[in-house]
Amino acid sequence: MIKDYFSNEFFLIALTFGSYFVGKLLRRRTGWVVMNPILVAIVVVIGFLEVTGVSYETYNAGGHMIEFWLRPAVVALGVPLYMQLEKIKKDLVPIMLSELAGCVVGIISVVYVAQKMGASKEVILSLASKSVTTPIAMEVTKAVGGIPSLTAAVVVSVGLLCAVCGYKTMGFARVRSAKAQGLSMGTGWLALGTATSMDVSNIHGAYASLGLTINGIFTSLFTPSIIAIIC
Repeated sequence: MIKDYFSNEFFLIALTFGSYFVGKLLRRRTGWVVMNPILVAIVVVIGFLEVTGVSYETYNAGGHMIEFWLRPAVVALGVPLYMQLEKIKKDLVPIMLSELAGCVVGIISVVYVAQKMGASKEVILSLASKSVTTPIAMEVTKAVGGIPSLTAAVVVSVGLLCAVCGYKTMGFARVRSAKAQGLSMGTGWLALGTATSMDVSNIHGAYASLGLTINGIFTSLFTPSIIAIIC
């Protein structure tokens, strides 16, 4: 009876959202970077499934409802982008150049490090597109002959690392510009970086959305060519 209640998809959805908002509350109260709401929600949900014995398949049945609303949520990222449109137009050339540099450096650096550490070619190909959203990264990986499931896991891991450490790292590096910080979060750390930027300010969120979009386009276009040259 209790397990049936725990397996209810609406209860599992409520648990997911509740864990996320508790994470936000804890981060606001404590100021600890490890209290990232996404990380807290992941830990709570995994712990709950392990303790209660509810299968991932059961949880995922309700998770599809959350996944459905991710699509309009991504579209909503265009709202702060539109609000900053005039400022973006003025800085279009440096933005495009920095995005191109970020894309190329991101691909080459991860491939070079993986090669030096002795990773197989299949793993290297799976890591090359780590700095875009999961759907784009998986399609790029399929195109170059990598392992899409490995790419998805890496993308999520990179995004979580950014959400926890991204702004702290830029603080140590003395990157003060809201535009530069937003672009960096969107370019290097995907949707989770963009979501984190939305909590900082509209300017951070707008430039993170822009970085996410442009880097996704550049990565899709240039990854196969760069891989062919350096691998």
